Amino acid sequence: MEWVEREGCIKPRVDLPPLSWWRRIGLAFALFFRVLFDARYAAALKAPSGSPPVGRAAPPVREPEWAPAAPPKPRAEDADGALILLSLLQGEGRFVDFVQQDIAAFGDAEVGAVARMVHAGCRKVLGAHLRIEAIRAEPEGQRVGLDPGYDASRVKLTGNVGGSGRLVGVLRHRGWQATEVRLPTQVDPAGARVLCPAEVEL
Repeated sequence: MEWVEREGCIKPRVDLPPLSWWRRIGLAFALFFRVLFDARYAAALKAPSGSPPVGRAAPPVREPEWAPAAPPKPRAEDADGALILLSLLQGEGRFVDFVQQDIAAFGDAEVGAVARMVHAGCRKVLGAHLRIEAIRAEPEGQRVGLDPGYDASRVKLTGNVGGSGRLVGVLRHRGWQATEVRLPTQVDPAGARVLCPAEVEL
């Protein structure tokens, strides 16, 4: 492959005519035996991605004036909040018991009866500790418009996604957002991972 250098970058030419199948077979065997018997050539091929071909000096690398900030590490209090919410859902609605139970062997009537209890308890927890509001005010099934620059974290596009400019589609789900969180403070950090203590009857 012929290499060209433009503006300090080394890149292969892509305007060369393609090789035939048999020419590529011969080239593959030639490269195989050269790598097998030429240690220096093999070492050059194993160099990090972006290294120039053998025999050509590497272009000077400019040090960046600034380094991108590392992504923030999850805070311990974020995990504690999730565990506190799980323990509340378990205490009021037996949420963890329900999702950990294999319900394949139970009938629909049995699952439905338990689901009503879980639903009532979990709804009570969410109403007491979170303020949850719909993201979109329009009723589901109504056509809505999205202007350029809409917040992709608040609106997810489905179906035939494409085009530019103002987008028009049908609202299939209004979305939910937590506008207020009122979780209790963890009193015993050592027991934060205990969602529900084991019960022993004497």
